[in-house]
Amino acid sequence: MGEVRVTSQCSKGGFSVNDISAITFALQSFVTLFVIMDPPGAAPIFLGLVADKSAKVKRVLAVQAAAVSLLVISLFAIFGQAILNYLKISMEALQAAGALLLLLVALELLTGNSKKFGDEGDTNVALVPLGTPLLAGPGAIVATMIFVQQADSGAMMAGLAAAVVAVHVAIAVVLMASTTILKVIKESGVTLVARIAGLLLAAIAVQMLVDAIRVFVAG
Repeated sequence: MGEVRVTSQCSKGGFSVNDISAITFALQSFVTLFVIMDPPGAAPIFLGLVADKSAKVKRVLAVQAAAVSLLVISLFAIFGQAILNYLKISMEALQAAGALLLLLVALELLTGNSKKFGDEGDTNVALVPLGTPLLAGPGAIVATMIFVQQADSGAMMAGLAAAVVAVHVAIAVVLMASTTILKVIKESGVTLVARIAGLLLAAIAVQMLVDAIRVFVAG
């Protein structure tokens, strides 16, 4: 019997098996990254950090946070393994460092000092902690690097790129939509959101730190 060609055309459509595999791969990448980056979960933290900003600034920060995350994810997708190998940094160490940074931000939110993040010169919450390590954290970085290794064709690489961009478009939309909540809950609600965001962020940071320590100990 002859060898079945992977690139044979489907009986009723114009898509090859390779094309369908690329679409499936892109969908898997999108779902995985969306779940890991969790835009709805990041929304309360975003609201807590930008509560004192104008509506226009909130929208700008939402887009900037998504853009920063996209830049970081893209850089690690292309150069990530080489950077970590050159600096002799493990993913666990990167995860622990990100956890400590998130914990610092969480403590600021819990103690009511979150405004300092927007008041110190060039500090921009869209860069840190929103863009990274909250959105573009170790989990999303590692997942992207693994997907890059799994992509063995140009179509799959294109699908992965489209998935990464689509996830960040979704992040920007979710964060911008979440700002309408602040118009309803008023000042007291803003304080409550900030405290809840601080608690959630602290829990995320502690879990990240525990996971990193567990890997260190097991290794």
